[in-house]
Amino acid sequence: MKASVDSDRCAGHGDCVSICAAVFSWTADGFAEVVLDEIPPEYADLVTKASHDCPEHAIEVDGG
Repeated sequence: MKASVDSDRCAGHGDCVSICAAVFSWTADGFAEVVLDEIPPEYADLVTKASHDCPEHAIEVDGG
């Protein structure tokens, strides 16, 4: 599973970071980013939740 954050859509709400800080973090500019190239299976449900809960629909999940 892979995930990405569309930097043009991210508004920095931080829901994804709150849901799964092991996968999502903050950039220096205060927006979210994915910090793992490949999402471990134990985080799959949290990453999917973060994607669904993102108010800007900025998170894309592939393979999950």
